Amino acid sequence: MEGNWRPARLIPVRGIGSEKEAEERATSALLAVLSIVRPLSLELFKPFGASGATRATVECFTEVPFELEGKKIRPDGLVRVSYGKTSWTALVEVKTGTSLLDAEQLINYVKVARAHKFDCVVTISNELSPAAGRHPTTAAIPRANSTVKLHHLSWTQLVTTAVRLHEHIGVEDAEQRWLLAELIRYLQHSASGALSFNDMGSEWVSVRSAAKDRTLVKTDPGALDVVQRWDQLIRYVALVMGAQTGLDVTQQLSRAESQDPKVRMDAVLRQLVESGCLRASLRIPNTVGDLEICADLHSRQLMCSTTVKAPEDKGARGRVGWLTRQLRDTAPGDLQIESRALRAKSGPCVALAAATEDSSLLLDDQKRDPATFTLTMRREMGAGRLVGKGKGNSFIESVENAINGFYDQVLSTLTPWQPRAAQRHNVPEPSDTQTFKGE
Repeated sequence: MEGNWRPARLIPVRGIGSEKEAEERATSALLAVLSIVRPLSLELFKPFGASGATRATVECFTEVPFELEGKKIRPDGLVRVSYGKTSWTALVEVKTGTSLLDAEQLINYVKVARAHKFDCVVTISNELSPAAGRHPTTAAIPRANSTVKLHHLSWTQLVTTAVRLHEHIGVEDAEQRWLLAELIRYLQHSASGALSFNDMGSEWVSVRSAAKDRTLVKTDPGALDVVQRWDQLIRYVALVMGAQTGLDVTQQLSRAESQDPKVRMDAVLRQLVESGCLRASLRIPNTVGDLEICADLHSRQLMCSTTVKAPEDKGARGRVGWLTRQLRDTAPGDLQIESRALRAKSGPCVALAAATEDSSLLLDDQKRDPATFTLTMRREMGAGRLVGKGKGNSFIESVENAINGFYDQVLSTLTPWQPRAAQRHNVPEPSDTQTFKGE
C-alpha cells in the first residue's frame, strides 16, 4: 500500500496556475536554496566576481523595490555574497517558459545597480547565450568600461550545474545535498517553466527544404535564425552531457569565433548555403579527439566523427589491430574507418566489421603505416521542428541521439596511444687506464 503514497516535497509542482506564478515560484525556490547550499552559489556566482570562500555568507531577497527617475523598479531578486570586509551584490531577473528578457527592463536594472554601487545584473531564462560570456539580449549589454556587468545563466546551464554538483562533484553536508536534490527535481519538472531546448524555430521547415533542394541563399531571412538555433542546440547538448558525465564539455570555436559571435554565425551560414551542412565540434575531456557533428540537410543524414592518432610503436597491421580491438565489442559494424598515412590527404575507408576481419583493407597501395584514423558514424536525420509527445522524427532528438550514441559506442571506449616510458640504461664510466694519442 505504501508504494502508492506520494512523498512530501519541499517545492511542490502542483497548483502552478500561470506562467507568472511559475516564474515567482522558480525564483523563490532558487534563491532560497542558493542562500543555504554554498557549493551551488559558489559554482554559479564565483565566475561573475563573487567571493570563492566556502564560508562566505549568501543572502537572497525577492522582489526588492527601488526607485529610478520617479518610477518604481522591482527586480525579481537580489543576491549578496559577503566575506570579511568584502561583499558582492547582484540584481536578479528571472524568466520562465517562453518569456524573453526585455532590453529596456535590463537597462533600468543596470542603472539601479550603478546608482547603488552593486556589481552586476544576473539574468536567468530559457534563452541560451550566443557564445560563452555573451548575453543573449545584446541591446542591453553595458559598455565595456561600465562598473556594472550584465551576466546570463540559462535554466539548462543552471540545472546541469546543479546536477553535476550533486551527482559528480558531491556536496558534503547531507541537508544541503537534500535541498539541492529537491531544487533539481522541481526544475526538471515541465510545470516549473525551466524548459530544455525543444524548438528549431518557425523558419526551420522552409530553410531545411531549401537546403535540401540547394536553393538556399545567404540572404534568406530564416537562414540566420536556424544557424543561431543550431549553435544553441549544440551548447544545450554539451551542457546535458556535462551533467551526465561530470565533465566540462565545451563547444570548440576558433579564437575569432569566441571573441565575436558574428564571425561564428557567418561561418556556419556560409557552410549551410554552400554545402547544405550544419557543423559543430565538441571537446569532451579524456577522449582521444574532438567529437565532430555534421547535419547534412541535403542528404538528411547526421555524421559524427573523430580522428585518432595511430600508435607509433607498431607496424601497419598492428596499428589497425590496436584500433579494431578497442572498438569491436561496442561500436556498430557499419562504423566507417578511414586511415591516412603521414601527410596523405586521404586513404582507404572501410567499415569496422570488414577491418576487423582483414586489417590490410586499411592499408594504402604502398602499404604505408597509418598515421591517423578517422571514425565516422552515420545516422538518419530527423526532420521535425519540435520535441515532445506526438512530435516523432524530431531533428533535435535525432542530433542528441547521434551524439550520445557516438560517445557511448565509440569515444568513451577508446584509449589514446601513449609512448612507453623510456628504459633506464647504465652509462659505462671511463676507464682509469684510458690513453689518448700524443701521450
